[in-house]
Amino acid sequence: MSPAAESLKDEGIPFETLDGVFERSRNFDTLAKNLAAEIKRRAEGIDLCYCVEGGVFEDRAASLIKGANIIEGVSKSAAASAAAGLTGGYTAVSAYDLAGKKLALPLVVYDLDNALLAGDVKLRLSEEFGDEAPAYFVGEDGAEKILLYEIDRRKDYSPRTALVLCDVPLLEKKRFGFEDFVAVMRRLRAPDGCPWDRAQTHESIRINAIEEAYELVDAIDAKDPDKMCEEAGDVLMQSVFHALIEEEAENFTVTDMLTALCEKLITRHTHVFGKDKASGADGALSVWDKNKMAEKHQTSYSDAVNDVPPCFPALLRAQKVAKRMEKGGWDKATAEGFEKKFREEYAELTQVLRTGEKERVHEEFGDLLFCMAELGRAIGDDCEMALLDTVKKMQARYTRYEALVRADGKDSAELSQAERDEYYKKAKHDRS
Repeated sequence: MSPAAESLKDEGIPFETLDGVFERSRNFDTLAKNLAAEIKRRAEGIDLCYCVEGGVFEDRAASLIKGANIIEGVSKSAAASAAAGLTGGYTAVSAYDLAGKKLALPLVVYDLDNALLAGDVKLRLSEEFGDEAPAYFVGEDGAEKILLYEIDRRKDYSPRTALVLCDVPLLEKKRFGFEDFVAVMRRLRAPDGCPWDRAQTHESIRINAIEEAYELVDAIDAKDPDKMCEEAGDVLMQSVFHALIEEEAENFTVTDMLTALCEKLITRHTHVFGKDKASGADGALSVWDKNKMAEKHQTSYSDAVNDVPPCFPALLRAQKVAKRMEKGGWDKATAEGFEKKFREEYAELTQVLRTGEKERVHEEFGDLLFCMAELGRAIGDDCEMALLDTVKKMQARYTRYEALVRADGKDSAELSQAERDEYYKKAKHDRS
């Protein structure tokens, strides 16, 4: 029996519990609905008082009942915060409602009425704030200082048990969220912050975005989760850095940036958030492309073709342009049709090579490279990655080649053609 029910009993006030509703409910979501339905049924034609433990608006069933006269009491979260000496504003949430909730310190978690639930709460909060975050365990005997990981090691749980986590100074935190990260970046850009960070402009750190993106790609290629974690953070830092520079210029804020990003994801995924249908990844991509053109006010395929960023690496840009040209009715690249196209382009290059006209050679060589980029798209390969992988392979092969030459006491720069060919064959087949 809850403390509130005990007080009614002590006063000699007759009441009836709804334990039967609890027992026939499958989970706490259905419990709330079943309680609300039962109360409405019993209240027909009579005056009925539904009493809850703590504040009325902390009770799920009470929140589903409309048109009732509400007499609010001291909420569970308010009682817990007072016991822990917490003053000012705080976030309050039931232990049963933690999933999917945005949590922030100071935090009061009430309804912590059993050890199993306390274990689930510990896992959720440890991920957010660290398992050694200082906390107060609030029970029948008052508030006791503990560390977060200790909350499921108790034996004194009750309907009034709560957990209180006070705010922690930034430099004492063990776990950080996005807001903390932005706070650190703002501190670095503050008048009394880091002189180097304060001196940076969009132009001075422009190349950093490219370098950090490539380092993330390198970590992905290496299948190194630890490095991916670090490099993904560095890429995020570059985005926020540029946003803060614009925030200081009063052009847009970090929140504006995130708002635009979320709006874009929602409006382009109309097969998820709207009425469009998509079958498989290709169908989803078609919906994305359609919505992207509408969002960017692109009225022709030429608009999309010319929208490929000029700063892309040449092979990547070539594939992007060719792909958008194909969507606009250009010839579809196929592996079968490649040989004829390649021979045509190669013949044109050979012809201008004989003339010695550098500009024509440059143009025809570019046509040949673009032809190769189209082949990559036709066979579903990434030209940029294919070439990078071959570069790595050739670096390793040359390293083996030179090692074989030096092992024989020779200089790789002074070999005959026959010797080079022999060592190359050995290096090519030597995988050690």
